[in-house]
Amino acid sequence: LENVQQIKIFEENKKKTQEEEEPCPADSVDSLMAEMPFVDTDIEDEFVMHATSEINIKKKRKRTTGKEIEEGSETKKKKKRQYQPNYFISLPITNPEITGSIQALQDAIIQKDQRLSKAMVRSGSLHVTMLVMHLSNEEDVSIAVGALSDSKGFVEDLLKGKTVDLSFQGIDHFRNEVGFVKLAKKDHTAILTEIADTMKKIFQEKGILTGEERAFKPHLTFMKLSKSTQLRKQVKKIDSSLYEDFKSHYFGDEILHRLDLCSMLKKKQPNGYYYCESSIVFGEKHAAEPDDAELVSLSKRLVENAVLKAVQQYLEETQNKTRQTDGSPVKTEEGASGSKNESDNDNSK
Repeated sequence: LENVQQIKIFEENKKKTQEEEEPCPADSVDSLMAEMPFVDTDIEDEFVMHATSEINIKKKRKRTTGKEIEEGSETKKKKKRQYQPNYFISLPITNPEITGSIQALQDAIIQKDQRLSKAMVRSGSLHVTMLVMHLSNEEDVSIAVGALSDSKGFVEDLLKGKTVDLSFQGIDHFRNEVGFVKLAKKDHTAILTEIADTMKKIFQEKGILTGEERAFKPHLTFMKLSKSTQLRKQVKKIDSSLYEDFKSHYFGDEILHRLDLCSMLKKKQPNGYYYCESSIVFGEKHAAEPDDAELVSLSKRLVENAVLKAVQQYLEETQNKTRQTDGSPVKTEEGASGSKNESDNDNSK
């Protein structure tokens, strides 16, 4: 009888809690984070593991009433929210060739299944995720900005002055729920993995809570079912035949020139890219080359203009001499010039 009474209390409390809960707004944390192209795991799992295990240890073999079970459940939910990642290190994809090719791929898929338009990642948001983290407050953000700045020297040591040209070719998926473009060469994956591991250590030494130990798999997500709750109810798996024509397609190259510390939750920039707290740039000399090229181009234009002006002046003088020979009237300037020449000749005599 006591057990039956406890069960009844538990069910009544559960029902009451469900009635009091309000529906989750469209721009909630979960819906915002659904846009992030992480690896084949629920992003919450990466940060909830420690908190959940602690709760389970405390609750192990402990006799509880229905109310205590409910309180334990609420504590667990709070822990999950507390340790959800809200910032990440992004390698932005800016090459128009890549973004254009991905747009063509997305259009081809949508033509075959209109519902998947809700699953597409916008071109301005395309990036490779290097590292995810949880920053609790502005002080943590400031520490993370410092850690990113400290990372620059270590990353440049890994690059050894070489330009990392990342080639994207072919398509793969995670559990038929996430579609992504692959890196074409294994050495690209190796250098990005080394960079990610190095940065992770630096951030952890600063006390920043980063993801659990999972295999880093750099990828460029272009489609994800979790972007829309409604879509997930309609489509359980992405049919690979929808992108069959692009399975070995070459999308283009992206030079590793910048890494950004971005917020998952703050309002995006007008171009669709994430809110950026700080950045580190590699190969500043290469970045200055377009300015030099512009100066060279300007110099060429000045020379060309000077040559054209000289040719035009020569042609005008030739035409004027021809008119003088034919007895045709000449320009006032030419007449003045002629008078001056005659006066000079008289003086010389």
